[in-house]
Amino acid sequence: METSGLEKEERDAERREANRQELAERILHAVPQDGVVQALEGVYLARVSKPGERLHSVVKPSLCVIAQGSKEVLIGDSRYRYDTARYLIATVELPRISRVLTATLERPYLSFRLVLSPAVVSSVIIEAGDTTLPQGADVPATAVSPLDVELQEAVLRLVRFLGDPATAPILMPLITREIVYRLLMGQQGPRLRHLVVRDGYNPLIARAVERLRSDVDQPLQIEQLANELGMSVSSFHHQFKAVTEMSPMQFRKRVRLQEARRLMLGENLDAATAGFRVGYHDAAHFSREYKSLFGDPPLRDVQGLREEALRTD
Repeated sequence: METSGLEKEERDAERREANRQELAERILHAVPQDGVVQALEGVYLARVSKPGERLHSVVKPSLCVIAQGSKEVLIGDSRYRYDTARYLIATVELPRISRVLTATLERPYLSFRLVLSPAVVSSVIIEAGDTTLPQGADVPATAVSPLDVELQEAVLRLVRFLGDPATAPILMPLITREIVYRLLMGQQGPRLRHLVVRDGYNPLIARAVERLRSDVDQPLQIEQLANELGMSVSSFHHQFKAVTEMSPMQFRKRVRLQEARRLMLGENLDAATAGFRVGYHDAAHFSREYKSLFGDPPLRDVQGLREEALRTD
């Protein structure tokens, strides 16, 4: 039995490496230069040739798989590192800081990301006859787990549709459902169920997240928001931080500063106007908080981003 188990492990390792190589080759072909492309609906492929740059973003609930290289994601005070042997799953839309750890021109970082639709997750749960309720409302919305070969192969089958645009619209939904099913049956199944459960943390905290994002320029009234959600202030603080790994105040600040950065880059606003648009009435305070998050004052940061974009065009 021990020999049989060892042989299976060796076969799985060989399959895993062959799958990884094919996935890397297909991403290289689909993304010939550094950047991110939406290869299929809800499927994003990325290529990075130099490690180290910290990127600020907000990402929808997703499955992230690496074909080459490694990466870390910072959410609040938590750090998640993953590579070709581990996947990352996120079930709430949160501001984050990500950094590629391993990448070179010869062996660039290559990754796959699938947006997880609550409707699809809910449908798969129902079809599978799985009525298990997630345990614990106060669990982080992000986690890293070992990538098993079956899940990896389902991801690869989805990426193969890049070369078959006629078949993709017909079969892609089936493979997407398979990926969701394998996630539900795996280590992070309980966390994925929180994406759709109606009596767990997600509806309440998701509503709070959306409210803080949409009312980015408004004063933060914790007591009022908690009352609207039918929660005590202490319970709201506890569950919000447990799920998002940030306090409501930290979350609001990051969302504000990211939106201000977008306004300066995308709408060519000056720092004072952008800061005012997201609720900062003191330009000096805005500049200090901006620098604390992005590393440079607003003007210098935006100039650097524009110069970098010109170099990579």
